[in-house]
Amino acid sequence: MAHIDYDELSQRLRALCAGETDHVALMASIACEVFHADKRFDWVGFYRNVGNETLKIGPYQGGHGCLTIPFSRGVCGAAARTGKVQIVDDVDAFPGHIACASSTRSELVIPFNDPGDHLTGVLDIDSNQPAAFDAQDAQRLQGLLDEIFG
Repeated sequence: MAHIDYDELSQRLRALCAGETDHVALMASIACEVFHADKRFDWVGFYRNVGNETLKIGPYQGGHGCLTIPFSRGVCGAAARTGKVQIVDDVDAFPGHIACASSTRSELVIPFNDPGDHLTGVLDIDSNQPAAFDAQDAQRLQGLLDEIFG
């Protein structure tokens, strides 16, 4: 299902992010590159772990996102709470889904940690297509985040 040339994307992100340590700069570069890498993606962005089991919006591409998401709600909250990738084929069937955009039909959320294994945040990707994401998308994007932030 994956439409992205993940090898090319990895190479581009390695070059863009080489030597950068600022998380906001890294998130902005990743969000931009991933958003433009595949037409399936309506919204690509980061939610940052700000403590108190709360995520706050970070750099993103696409329409407006939700500003704050508690760990207890939505697909992003589930990823932050469990530390597990969330692949949701139909967001309307996900209990507690937060509809930041009414056009979203499916979602992929990948949590990522700092080198000390503390949750840094989540990468959230929305699509207006149902079942737009698969395990390869999750695995390859998780690998990119681990490489860049780990």
